[in-house]
Amino acid sequence: MFNIYSLKDGLANVEGFFCDGVNVGMKTNPANAGVSDIDGDVAFIRSDVHCDVSALFTKNKFQAAPLKHYQQYPKDFQTNFLLINAKNANAMTGAKGIEDIEDIMQVLSSKINLHNPLMSSTGVIGYRLNKELICSAFDKFDFHAKNSYKTARAIMTTDSFEKELCFKVVLEDQSTFHIAAVCKGAGMINPAMATMLCFITTDANIPKADMNTLLEEAVNQSFNTISVDGDTSTNDTVMLLANKKSGAYHKEAFKTALDRITKELALQILKDGEGSNKVVAFEVKGAKNDQEAEKASKALSNSLLVKTALFGEDPNWGRIASTIGASEISCDEAKLVIKYDDLLIYSKERPSLDSETESKAFKIMKQDQYKISCDLGLGDGYFLSYGCDLSYEYIKINADYRT
Repeated sequence: MFNIYSLKDGLANVEGFFCDGVNVGMKTNPANAGVSDIDGDVAFIRSDVHCDVSALFTKNKFQAAPLKHYQQYPKDFQTNFLLINAKNANAMTGAKGIEDIEDIMQVLSSKINLHNPLMSSTGVIGYRLNKELICSAFDKFDFHAKNSYKTARAIMTTDSFEKELCFKVVLEDQSTFHIAAVCKGAGMINPAMATMLCFITTDANIPKADMNTLLEEAVNQSFNTISVDGDTSTNDTVMLLANKKSGAYHKEAFKTALDRITKELALQILKDGEGSNKVVAFEVKGAKNDQEAEKASKALSNSLLVKTALFGEDPNWGRIASTIGASEISCDEAKLVIKYDDLLIYSKERPSLDSETESKAFKIMKQDQYKISCDLGLGDGYFLSYGCDLSYEYIKINADYRT
């Protein structure tokens, strides 16, 4: 038996971890959501003891310099410091991009003790880091702060709100541990190690092997099931840091908490999808196998025609059927059944929308959350992914991204 409780202030709750975010001039626009101060653009997460680390990265072949820098460390290395910057992805910068990270860490080492320090970056591709600006953050940081909010705000790019969560897990013997995370993501979101940054900290006494296994399982059913626009960036990262300071651990409890925190953050990313107004679940069942169900479900969550229909609140089931047929899986129009929530939209027996059904479908599509379910009638394959609508605002945000 175990109980999981939600706590405020995210990363601040985890024993032995510290974090802060400051502005060094890379973000110059006023913060979102009525916040008067300008958000930070450089942040850190550190542990006062060495911690194990497990990470999953983008499937984009042009991985950014911070990812390559991480991969230079030996297997099962430990770290005590993660530095994060916004506005510049440090991607497509070659060997110089990695050298810039090493130069920055050399300066940082004069301020605080470092052990295999890590860096993560997000922003525009193709430019080298402004080392002088980033290093100027080191005199502004409070290395003993526990400011999860500033950290979460500092890593945002086109996000409209910060994303942070924390769970306290109480085990049957009353021992406890925490798991917390900050996350950023709003655009370039594709279910292939979904485009975002997520940093998870825990004081649980979790074995390294469990970290690797449970993180991959959690990501596969959360971040890898969402799509805003079908694009995969060069910097996608999910990182789990464990310093074991609580001394407590229970595998099932940790898995439950990790699955929850990644799923909730993934849905926050979709909710914050650039210009989006709706979060829609795409359920494919009755497929030949799970792999084909996943392929069809993700095709639906990525389809631009489907996304624009969601935005227009148009119950045009033809776009759903066409996308499934184009996904190159086994399917039969005579067996296909499509529902919006529990409303039957298409079957062989009812191929046309009557006025009453269309009116009911329109009401469903006006909701900010609902499910489109497609039963292929061919087997037991099942997959559930999530997408959002594509609006005029998405075009505006990304047309002006660099400016």
